[in-house]
Amino acid sequence: MRTILLAYLAICITTTAAFAPPAFGLGALFRPPNIKIIKSDGIRLEEAGKFFVDAFWTGKVGGGADTLSPKQAFQLERQQVAEFNKRYRRRAAKQSGRLPGNYAGQSLDSSSELVLCVNGSDEVIGCAGVEVSRIKKMDGYDSSFSGPLMSNLAISRKYRRKGLAEDLVKAAENIARREWGYDDCYLYVEKRNTPAIKLYQKLGYKSIWEDDSATTLLPTGDGRIANGKTTIVCMKKRIGAGLFGNLFG
Repeated sequence: MRTILLAYLAICITTTAAFAPPAFGLGALFRPPNIKIIKSDGIRLEEAGKFFVDAFWTGKVGGGADTLSPKQAFQLERQQVAEFNKRYRRRAAKQSGRLPGNYAGQSLDSSSELVLCVNGSDEVIGCAGVEVSRIKKMDGYDSSFSGPLMSNLAISRKYRRKGLAEDLVKAAENIARREWGYDDCYLYVEKRNTPAIKLYQKLGYKSIWEDDSATTLLPTGDGRIANGKTTIVCMKKRIGAGLFGNLFG
């Protein structure tokens, strides 16, 4: 046990991370060296968009095609890069929401950031976005409020189960809390994406409502990109109340 603990501490010390996010679980013990968590600062968005298509849209939960056709990849990359540019590039104008479907929120201002995880060769192997957006209340009155919404979390298949997703989530939360001054962080996730929901629950997120009228895109095995129905879960975490924040969130 002492040997494992020393190895764990050594990895925590030698892993470079712009936000110094904590390493979670045994997966962090097997993390490759020279992994960095950095802000995109509005650049490298084309690279990140293309990465996201491969990491997120290929084999998407819900029956997505295991391999994208050239046409599917081209269409999704074009839309994803455009969306990342509109959402995360530095500018004061309103920014568009997330592809796909009717859960495309709108940023209120320039408070948005795409966080990247890069390996020792400076290749993007993970990403997560956070932006000030309108969060639905689902109270029957179509009301909403502004808050930090995390989205676009993806990890390269080769680097999964190594604690990197947790690091990206923590980095996004740190931006929302330390730079923007928010006490809560929100996210939307498809209900059928059980692994993602379990990850978020482990990190302290709690479901606050569900919407079964949502839509999404699904790359199919016959080369199409279909529109389909899905159920969206809104989750919330208290990030600004110290050690006991989630007890009262």
